[in-house]
Amino acid sequence: MKTYQPITGEVLAELRSIVGEKYVWTDPDHLEQYKTDEETDPRKFHLPEAVAAPGSAEEISSILKLANREQFPVTPRSGGTSVSDGAIPVCGGLVLLMERMDKILKVDPEGMYLVAQAGARTAAVQQAAREQGLFYAGDPCSADSCLIGGNLATNAGGDKAVRYGTTRNQVHAIEVVLPNGRIARLGTRSKKNTTGYCLDQLVIGSEGTLGIITEVTLKLLPQAPYKADVLAVFTDQAKATGIVPVLLREGLDPTSVEFMDNAFVRASSDYSQLDLGHYEDGSYVILTLECFDEDELDKKLLKLDGLCRSHGAADVSMADDRVWTLRKNCLESARVLSKVMTSDDFVVPLDKIAQAIDELSAEAKKYPFQVFTLAHAGDGNLHFAILKGELSDQEWEEALDAFHAKAYGYIYALGGKLSGEHGIGAKKVKQLAQLADPGELYMMETIKRALDPLDILNPGKVLEVF
Repeated sequence: MKTYQPITGEVLAELRSIVGEKYVWTDPDHLEQYKTDEETDPRKFHLPEAVAAPGSAEEISSILKLANREQFPVTPRSGGTSVSDGAIPVCGGLVLLMERMDKILKVDPEGMYLVAQAGARTAAVQQAAREQGLFYAGDPCSADSCLIGGNLATNAGGDKAVRYGTTRNQVHAIEVVLPNGRIARLGTRSKKNTTGYCLDQLVIGSEGTLGIITEVTLKLLPQAPYKADVLAVFTDQAKATGIVPVLLREGLDPTSVEFMDNAFVRASSDYSQLDLGHYEDGSYVILTLECFDEDELDKKLLKLDGLCRSHGAADVSMADDRVWTLRKNCLESARVLSKVMTSDDFVVPLDKIAQAIDELSAEAKKYPFQVFTLAHAGDGNLHFAILKGELSDQEWEEALDAFHAKAYGYIYALGGKLSGEHGIGAKKVKQLAQLADPGELYMMETIKRALDPLDILNPGKVLEVF
């Protein structure tokens, strides 16, 4: 990894002149606060040398120009909700906070779009849309705490991606500060565009390695007036996973199809102090249907009930918000049981999701750690929460490496990828280099070198090319 220059007193003085005295910190409390994101393994923590909170794209531009001149690394930090070590300053340097840039700039109900600064909370974006009778379809489980710019940087998914797609499908245009400090405006609200390269989509999902997104123009959609959540409980996990492709083939067009294995049902029920039934033996499939016609919704609900029961469901019932509390508390519930854990983020073609869950769950039982399984099953995205528990560091690393060696190869053999929504971050850099198509890797490395020749922006993430 490249060697950088330290942040000197002279550099700190320039940073303060750019963003203001009170928005630059070097005290131990602030540095300690930003040494990690959602990572809980202390061996992966890294202290920054300084933290700054700019208030505009122009201030970020000046900071990146200074960083290039003085050759210190910059790690952009959104809400700090990354589970792939994406916001950890692995090379030290400066952590750049986006939280001051938190304004909803415009909501246009006629044009059905919203403009926000990158530091706006995702929940605030959703609320602003609702107030105009519309909705924003991006809905990661961390919506209450994550920021919209971070959603774009990681191409976040979430519960509604099966119907509406991931974050990149919700974006018209972006403003981004490139690694050299140049400000670019990419994308358009036009329905069609073949004007040059699709650069906005290149930056979206690049995890802050190709630019810092500062402003977003988002698509809004009409809110369907009729909605129902359904909980289908299976006492046979294979039947629970097997129902997913059936539901997708039958034309129900669900908004969400979520899977929780029994380990997560028990853990999240305990954490949330809720019991929705079959605590001891149930795997849950949670479905949401949305329609613009009440009769259509009723017909789909009857069809859904029949399909689930004919494929082995022990119980099918209408659900309320408690089921989503249970689903969204899954990872927090696992952290209660083990301070150190890792969350895998495999994604496979839709017709392979049941096979992947069943076969990888069986493989995981061969190892000394505990594994909890959940999935955005309707879009092929599988999450394993792997708990260290009482294992020693050496036992943990050896078991994890052995499992991943099997699992990653298996996922790629199915036509899948390392990540569906969490990103590569610092966690999977080596695995991406090993598993990516050589031509794909060449293109990514060439783009990174061209836009960031000094490797200033979020080094150590996604690619290690210098």
